[in-house]
Amino acid sequence: MNSLNFVSAAIVSVHYSEPSPKLVSISRARDKPYTLVIRSSGHLSNKLKVSALKSNETKPKQFSLCQNGWLPAFPHVLVASMSNFIFGYHIGVMNGPIVSIARELGFEGNSFIEGLVVSIFIAGAFIGSISSASLLDRLGSRLTFQINSIPLILGAIISAQAHSLNEIIGGRFLVGLGIGVNTVLVPIYISEVAPTKYRGALGSLCQIGTCLGIITSLFLGIPSENDPHWWRTMLYIASIPGILVALGMQFAVDSPRWLCKAGRINDAKTVVRELWGASEVDSAIEEFQSVSKNDGSDLASRWSEILEEPHSRVAFIGGTLFVLQQFAGINGVLYFSSLTFQKVGVESSALASLFVGLTNFAGALCALYLIDREGRQKLLIGSYLGMAISMFLVASGIIFPLDEQLGNNLSILGTIMYIFSFAIGAGPVTGIIIPELSSTRTRGKIMGFSFSTHWVCNFVVGLFFLELVDKFGVAPVYASFGAISLLAATFAYYFIVETKGRSLEEIERSLNLKA
Repeated sequence: MNSLNFVSAAIVSVHYSEPSPKLVSISRARDKPYTLVIRSSGHLSNKLKVSALKSNETKPKQFSLCQNGWLPAFPHVLVASMSNFIFGYHIGVMNGPIVSIARELGFEGNSFIEGLVVSIFIAGAFIGSISSASLLDRLGSRLTFQINSIPLILGAIISAQAHSLNEIIGGRFLVGLGIGVNTVLVPIYISEVAPTKYRGALGSLCQIGTCLGIITSLFLGIPSENDPHWWRTMLYIASIPGILVALGMQFAVDSPRWLCKAGRINDAKTVVRELWGASEVDSAIEEFQSVSKNDGSDLASRWSEILEEPHSRVAFIGGTLFVLQQFAGINGVLYFSSLTFQKVGVESSALASLFVGLTNFAGALCALYLIDREGRQKLLIGSYLGMAISMFLVASGIIFPLDEQLGNNLSILGTIMYIFSFAIGAGPVTGIIIPELSSTRTRGKIMGFSFSTHWVCNFVVGLFFLELVDKFGVAPVYASFGAISLLAATFAYYFIVETKGRSLEEIERSLNLKA
């Protein structure tokens, strides 16, 4: 039973600052801005070019993208974030009912088949992440959301009506396919429609949507302990958010950047006017067209482009961030959280999981408040440092002889600190900063690559975690999670460029992504 809960927890991924640079040279041509050539001390030692103007010189024209505030963009972002609610709901929906499903469909006691029913979700998500970029480039976010609702709705209904193993596996695969597309699509959509000043806060709604989905599924899963057929009702309910996303997107806007790239300039102007204000229209369109002209005006980029400089640098950062996020142990800690709470008297695994979900939600709310105030890099570093301290605290409580009650209290404290720390930075920032750093041309491809890396690592952690615990014990495994968290904080310090308060076009220029 515990191993099944872990496989379900292993799906969890909740789910993108200047490095510490060395000044190499400063040069200035006559009547031109100063050019600072900076070299990072890490593996990404490529030069970053930043323009600096004297105070009495005219600054280049910029647009703020925040004349109307955050409210006009909020309904559109909210509809998109409902896709993350679906993600969170499907993470938790199998946590308890898998036993009833196995009994009713005739594979009870077969741990491999039970694990397959849960983990086939990841296989579908991997394929969805890879395929999402092509759909997004050609169809735009709005239509892709609507088309992608089909596997989400059908997958939930097929799973709910399943009377055989093949049907439940097929339904779960379809749901995973839709989730894989959405995990790539949602952060890109939000980054492209949100005002610059509020892009981080609105992007944090992805994390909040996922948390609410998990909490809802765990809460609705409580009756399954007494009703062996309740799982069908839960899976029917899972189709409702997909229907709402499909309908809601009918009234949502498309990305103004994609519209401009597609040649629909008037539509792009209408969206900018509605979301950011009439005074931003001309400057925004000028920025979009400038980037599109230099970056490539066609709608479809090639996968091979992410292997070329400068796109390969961002792909490396995105993939590495997700590798570090997954191997920092979020899935393992979530699995053992139920056992930890049982030691202090919380016998119901559903209640323990619900408490963990609420902690995750509280951290996500803090991230929403802090991300545009403190910045992405600072939040990411602080998050991983908090996770490292939490893991070392729990490992110390296990290794060193302590009073049993004190050891249990340290385990609870460390677990709560870890989950809260993850939710405040490593969870939401990873998904936000990758599309911010990506160029307009390759944003979909880089996000697709990064999330496919995430799903592979997610599967590997789920496959080997219990075996490592059995072989080495909980304390060494937790200590290794702490060490990887420290490595992730170091990586963020040297390689993450701060994107707070800067338009996507400004970020692209400052990183010299078109060079």
